[in-house]
Amino acid sequence: MMRRSSTIDRTRLRDRIGPNHRVLFVGINPGMRSAAVGHHFAGPSNRFWKLLHESRLVPEPVTWRDDDRLHEWGLGITNLVPRATPGIGDLHPSELIAGRRALVAKIRRHQPAIVALVGVTIYRSLFPDASRGVPVTLGEAPETLAGARVFVLPNPSGRNANYSYREMLEAFTRLGDAAAVAGCSNTPAVRRSRHRDGWPE
Repeated sequence: MMRRSSTIDRTRLRDRIGPNHRVLFVGINPGMRSAAVGHHFAGPSNRFWKLLHESRLVPEPVTWRDDDRLHEWGLGITNLVPRATPGIGDLHPSELIAGRRALVAKIRRHQPAIVALVGVTIYRSLFPDASRGVPVTLGEAPETLAGARVFVLPNPSGRNANYSYREMLEAFTRLGDAAAVAGCSNTPAVRRSRHRDGWPE
């Protein structure tokens, strides 16, 4: 019994969340690589970190090793389900239901301006009635979660063939624009980087 609990604990990935983030990214659950190295979106073909920089959500190139620094730019990361699996097909529906409750509690506690769902599958899980039988549009959704705006992003995994990289970058860029308009991008690190790189205030 104790050995089983220890194994489960080792496959759980720590959240990177702080108060009043401008964006909280939500993955569906960690992959085995991310759980092994202890960092989010660590798959070798995952384009999440490249998209963060190229969309100007962060002012410098970053990798999965930098996920502890995201708070510097008012960003955070969590997962709907904390358990790591080889694929989302290994998740049980009860885990998704419990994950929604836990996510709402995190949003109420930390109060991010925008909750960015990294993958259409997460949106369908959180809002099954709204997404049943209809295509999910990338961008801001009409729903909210615990008062936070909801933004739908494509899954940046290299295995996602539903969107081109250009479409992914466009969605991440629109998120960056929304975060700036939200008035929550005024952390010291963001102000310094905007001044240094000539971003408009």
